[in-house]
Amino acid sequence: MSENNANYAVSLIDGIEIQAVTGTMAKIAQFQKVVQGQLKQNHDFGVIPGTPKPTLLKPGAEKILMLLGLRSEFDIADSTRDFNKGFFQYQVKAKLYRGDMLITEGLGAANNRERRYLKQDPFTVDNTVLKMAKKRALVDAALLVGSLSDIFTQDLEDMDLSGEKVSTRKPGPATDQDGGITKPQAKRMFALSGGNPEIVKTVLTAHGYERSDQVQKTEYDTICKEIEAAKKEQEEKIAAAVDEAEKQEQADGQQETIA
Repeated sequence: MSENNANYAVSLIDGIEIQAVTGTMAKIAQFQKVVQGQLKQNHDFGVIPGTPKPTLLKPGAEKILMLLGLRSEFDIADSTRDFNKGFFQYQVKAKLYRGDMLITEGLGAANNRERRYLKQDPFTVDNTVLKMAKKRALVDAALLVGSLSDIFTQDLEDMDLSGEKVSTRKPGPATDQDGGITKPQAKRMFALSGGNPEIVKTVLTAHGYERSDQVQKTEYDTICKEIEAAKKEQEEKIAAAVDEAEKQEQADGQQETIA
């Protein structure tokens, strides 16, 4: 950071009314409690076993907007509709307004080569993919405007236990197979788990370890493979749960249309 940038950052902090900020933070915490009390599990949000946060769903995002008195508009920022290759993708921007004032924006993308659509006729899911992009953009905007990212998630992040981003790049082969694994190797295990400590803990426990620094190098590769397998199994469960929630949303929408 240059000296000018550093001075500008300090000037921004100096200009903050600490009492006002404290009051705002308190209101954010109160709003989060209201949201948690109003939203219903398995309808407004889903809880996937082994994941650190609930996943916000479209009905929950819509309720958050109602609580805040906001309305939404959608713009297609980018799209591809290739009927020759059977490829369809959309990037959608969700804009949240109070009256005529733009409050914030969210982004969402979807395409028909995602795993959930691979077994379907690509020419029949064009509109479905567009709706998915709109839903993701809406959830993104709702999490942002409500300062709710610390209680809900939309996508799992690759984090280690200390909350730092870690690389999934495989470290070079160890030449010394005696003793415990190195700290980078321990971090890689958490990266392979998608930053989920419960997956790592379950696999380590099965091998008789309580902590990652106890893992012996001779078992490291085996444990990494088991962590990857457990993460894949969890991702499949998450995809199945999300698909089921979307099917329920569609069924509810059809019932409302009939009514």
